[in-house]
Amino acid sequence: MKPVISIIVPVYNVEPFIEDCLNSILAQSFSNLEVILVNDGSTDKSGDICHEYEKLDRRVKVINQEYGGVSAARNAGVKVAQGVFIGFVDGDDRIDKDMYTKLYCLCEETNSDISICKLGREINGELINEEEEVFIKEMDNTEAMRELFKGDLYRFSLCNKLFKRKCFENIQFPEGRIHEDLSTTYRLIANADKAVYTNYIGYIYVKRENSILTSKFNQKRLDAFIGWDEILLFMNEKYPKLSKEYISCFVYGCVDNIYYILNQVTDKEASRKYLKKIQQSAMTYQRAIIKNEILSKKYKYIMTLLYYNVGLLLLSNNIKRYL
Repeated sequence: MKPVISIIVPVYNVEPFIEDCLNSILAQSFSNLEVILVNDGSTDKSGDICHEYEKLDRRVKVINQEYGGVSAARNAGVKVAQGVFIGFVDGDDRIDKDMYTKLYCLCEETNSDISICKLGREINGELINEEEEVFIKEMDNTEAMRELFKGDLYRFSLCNKLFKRKCFENIQFPEGRIHEDLSTTYRLIANADKAVYTNYIGYIYVKRENSILTSKFNQKRLDAFIGWDEILLFMNEKYPKLSKEYISCFVYGCVDNIYYILNQVTDKEASRKYLKKIQQSAMTYQRAIIKNEILSKKYKYIMTLLYYNVGLLLLSNNIKRYL
C-alpha cells in the first residue's frame, strides 16, 4: 500500500542533529508515511545514521548522491515520492508529534490542496513563541497568495506546509542557489485551488549560529534577487491585482539586504557591487514602489535613494541609523 504522506529530508553534515529530527518524524501520530532521506554528499556520519534508521524502520528510504545543495536533494526526493501529499523537514530541525495529523486532517476537512501551520522558533533549546487562541483560516487561491506576500500568517518556508502532489506539476527547485523556498513556494500556491492555515505550532525551526542566513552577510544572499526577478514577472502576469502586497514584500527584502550590506560589509567596492545588484532588480518597479499604499515614507525614501544614487547610501551614516 502506498503511503499517504511523503516526507523529504535533505541531509548534509547534520550529524549532531539528525537523530532528533528523525525521531520527531518517526514518532508522528500520523503513521501512514514514508521518510525519504536524501544524503547530499555528507562528509560526516550523517549518511551512516540515515542507513541505521533505514534498517530500523521500513518507512525510511535513503538516497545517496553527490553534493548538489538543498534544491537538488529536494528534487531527488520529490522524484521518487509515492505519497498523495508531500512535506519537507530540514535535517537540523524537528516537528511536533501531531504536525502531520493536523495538516492532513485540515486538508481533508476543508478540501484544500495545501495546509499550513505556524512556524515555531527555538533558540538555545527554548521555544520563543507564545501560545495563542486557536485560529484557522480557509483561503481560495488568490487569498492564499495574498497572505504569502503579506507575511502576517505565514511566509515562504516550505517546511511548515503540506502539499498535494498536484502542486508540483511542472515545478522544480532551482539548483545551485540559496533562497530556494522564496523561488518555489509561490509557484506551488499558484497550482493550488485552495489552502488552509492554522496557528498551531507544528514545525520547530532551530536557529544555528553557523547558518548562512544567520551569519555575517554573504554574497550568496543575493540569490534572493534572482528569485525576485522571477517572482515579479510571474506575479505581474498572473496576479496583477496583488501588486500592493508583492511589491511591498519585495521592498522589505531589498531594505533588509541593504541594512546588512551597510552594516556588515567593510569592503566599499563589494558593498557597491551588492547594492547595484539590488538596484538592478528594483529599477523597473520604482514608480510602483512610490505609489504603493502599504509602504511607509521611510521605505520609499531608502528605495528612492537606491534608485538615484548608490554612492549616497554608502557615504551616509544617517542612512545606517535610519534603517
